[in-house]
Amino acid sequence: MQSLVLSVSAFYLPVDRIVEEVEALDRAGVDLFHVDLMDGGFVGNLGMSMQDLDAIRRHTKRPIDVHMMVNDPARYIGLAAEHGADILYVHAEADRHPAATLATIRALGCKSGLAVNPGTSLAQVEELLPLCDYVLLMTVNPGFAGQSYLDFVEPKIKRFAAGQARWGYTVMIDGGVTPAVIARLAKQGVRGFICGNRVLLGQQAPYDRIVPRIRAAAEGKAVSV
Repeated sequence: MQSLVLSVSAFYLPVDRIVEEVEALDRAGVDLFHVDLMDGGFVGNLGMSMQDLDAIRRHTKRPIDVHMMVNDPARYIGLAAEHGADILYVHAEADRHPAATLATIRALGCKSGLAVNPGTSLAQVEELLPLCDYVLLMTVNPGFAGQSYLDFVEPKIKRFAAGQARWGYTVMIDGGVTPAVIARLAKQGVRGFICGNRVLLGQQAPYDRIVPRIRAAAEGKAVSV
């Protein structure tokens, strides 16, 4: 069974509305909640806040992963851990010492994650992989919701998926995820998908109907959402 991850960042809602959505999605059986933190520097947008992270943490016992689209993420990992993050993703492109940052994440008791931009190759980050519990492969350019999936990254996805047994990380996909993308990449060894507006949020069906359909896509079954 593939891991299903909700991209809460797609909401951009007041905290009370976020709570309603989190509770509904928790009941529907998502595996993780995904939070985008952005500083307007590394990417040209501002994302969610520690207040949002607190609200999610208070209303679910499921793991929360935080995608830190910020410059010098080492400054914020301790704070995010204090506010309830279980998995912390950092970009090597934004970190002066990513190996030290990944090691510190583990020392804080969190799972370490490396987020990899579309234009970053496996060779550029290979030495960091033994320090990773998760690798988040961006299939859009980071920073904005609603972008279309970038097909050219798929050869790289296969290479990262093939390295899971060797290095012990889990490959996740973030950006433009659709049922067809899930079905195709699950066959290639991808174990988790950040699900946002194209497959989960804003659909004309309740979450407890949509979530099983997405799982069916990951298992190679016919699905329509």
